[in-house]
Amino acid sequence: MSGWVVTALIVACLASLALATVRLLKGPTSADRIVALDIFLAASVALCVAASLATGRTVFLDVAIGLALVGFVGTVGWARLVDRSADLPEASDARNRAEDRS
Repeated sequence: MSGWVVTALIVACLASLALATVRLLKGPTSADRIVALDIFLAASVALCVAASLATGRTVFLDVAIGLALVGFVGTVGWARLVDRSADLPEASDARNRAEDRS
C-alpha cells in the first residue's frame, strides 16, 4: 500500500517543481519568484518525507524539519527585502510622479 503512496507523492512533487520552475523563470515580480522558491522548498521537504517512507529511516524526517526551519527564515528574509525595496526613494519618486499625472 505505501509503495503507491510514495510514488504518488514523488509524482506530485515533480509536478509542483515543474510549475514552480515556470513561475520562477517567467516572474513577472520578485514576489512571484519568492513564492516559487518557497514551493521548491516545500517539495524538497515532501521528497524527504517520501524518502523516509520508502526506506523506513527516520533520519530523513530530521532533514525535512531542518529544511522547513531554514526555508521559513529564508522566505521571511526575502519577503522583508522585497518590502523594503518598495520603500526606497526611487520607488516613492516614481509613485509621486504617477500621482502628479493623475
